[in-house]
Amino acid sequence: MEIPNLVFSVWVFSIYLCQCRNGVEGSHEVYRNLQSVETPQISIASTENRTGYHFQAPKNWINDPNGPMYYNGIYHLFYQYNPYGATWGNIVWAHSVSTDLINWTPLDLAIYPSKPFDINGCWSGSATILPGNKPVIMYTGIDKQNQQVQNVAFPKNLSDPHLEEWIKPDYNPLMAPTPANGINPSSFRDPTTAWLGPDGHWRVLVGSQMETRGMALLYRSKDFVHWVKAKDPLHSSNGTGMWECPDFYPVSENGMDGLDTSTMGKGIKHVLKVSLSVNKSGDYYTVGRYIHEKDLYVPDNTSADDATGLSYDYGRFYASKTFFDARKNRRVLWGWMNELDGEASDIAKGWSGIQSIPRAVWLDRNGQQLMQWPVEEVESLRGKQVSFHEQLLKKGDLLEVDGITASQADIEVTFHLPRLEEAEPFDPTWVNPQILCNQKGANVNGSIGPFGLMVLASDGLDEYTAVFFRIFKGQDKPVVLMCSDQSRSTLREEVDKTTYGGFVEVDLRYGKLSLRNLIDRSVVESFGGGGRTCITARVYPTLAAGGKAHLYAFNRGTEAVRISKLNAWSMRTPRMN
Repeated sequence: MEIPNLVFSVWVFSIYLCQCRNGVEGSHEVYRNLQSVETPQISIASTENRTGYHFQAPKNWINDPNGPMYYNGIYHLFYQYNPYGATWGNIVWAHSVSTDLINWTPLDLAIYPSKPFDINGCWSGSATILPGNKPVIMYTGIDKQNQQVQNVAFPKNLSDPHLEEWIKPDYNPLMAPTPANGINPSSFRDPTTAWLGPDGHWRVLVGSQMETRGMALLYRSKDFVHWVKAKDPLHSSNGTGMWECPDFYPVSENGMDGLDTSTMGKGIKHVLKVSLSVNKSGDYYTVGRYIHEKDLYVPDNTSADDATGLSYDYGRFYASKTFFDARKNRRVLWGWMNELDGEASDIAKGWSGIQSIPRAVWLDRNGQQLMQWPVEEVESLRGKQVSFHEQLLKKGDLLEVDGITASQADIEVTFHLPRLEEAEPFDPTWVNPQILCNQKGANVNGSIGPFGLMVLASDGLDEYTAVFFRIFKGQDKPVVLMCSDQSRSTLREEVDKTTYGGFVEVDLRYGKLSLRNLIDRSVVESFGGGGRTCITARVYPTLAAGGKAHLYAFNRGTEAVRISKLNAWSMRTPRMN
């Protein structure tokens, strides 16, 4: 559908920005100095760094995934999008559909500024399936007073299998900041998927803050029209800043199946995730108990309740959103990955931003952290395969994995470790894995490690991205460090080459440690320890682009490690918008 020019002429003066440069991510920060800047018209640019099988638009800027859902046999993904250029501006809800989460068809824009309650912007939100199998979207609008308010939209025609048109009732907004409720009108956004309590009342969370305290504000409703703010937040944490894009959902203590968002009871824990842009930006979560009688969430205290705690992903991954996939009884996670090569490059190539491969999410058997794994449908893209078994890697060994398309590949490898008594001692002051990975990069020899994979590598190794492990001897058990080292990923000076890291809480009693990498031209998604630790990197190789890319297994530790098995596949390109 075409958006009236009048709407955009009004809208352009105040709108939501999801801008990420120099490591700072703020998914709803308003850059007023840019609001009168016209976004350039850009044509599609074909570049070797454009991804082959990750979700992205044919051109232009995209950011937060919004309102993902499964409805009547169709997967829906909405996302923040600029129809007119590869830089921020003119943000709308774009809409694509799929039957397999891999092949995607674009539809007309779903939600865009058109009413007094969203005339200055349509920001992030979520989808809920109401009784009677009726989907509804709740989203943040920016009203005529530039306040953040919460609105709903409904499909115009439920018989339309693609739900292409959405209408906004005039009783919007449902929730608004007022002097009486004490809500900051510029810190009130990103409603979650709603859930239905045993008392028959709907509940939804909205991200907010009070001074430096991040909060998940709770609202209740009997009819999904009239909403009342609870006296206390569901949860809050001091010093965390604004809680963007909150997500709240149940997980089973007894298996990998996902649960409908309204499920609660025995054998169930809950996850609260927030996107933080203060200090170390990212998507952080805790696992805990939801006391529904009091509408209170209590973390288990097994992880810090701030940006030093558990993260979905320790690399470039933000503004994530999950949904319950009733088709396969799983919870599926999407996350946005921004570009790191600068705005001028975005304009030149004609696009900016991608979404992660959708991941299945479930609770680890230890009950303390989540597991994540690419949805099984991605395996349908696997093509030519090569395999290794029982391959010893001594110090300095570099083993090429040849015979596949190394720039667009899926690799699964299991390492067998030597005697852990030979590991370097772990210093208890090493609490920040990213700093540790910077200090002990891929070229710093250790005892057990660094060992892993060099991906998107050039002839002569002038360019490569190293994803690797190091094993340390802890006080009670081995400590596993996982790193994604981008320091030599490209010769381009303007690219952010941050090295990322995370600890892997994995049982090494049997000496096994696994790594999976999804390589896709300018993105490397890494899953360590069966999905206990995930790190996503954006890289922009020049010498190792396209058909010039190589893939290696390596070991630079003094102790030999053995590849028990390695399987690698070339990945085909699906139908992508």
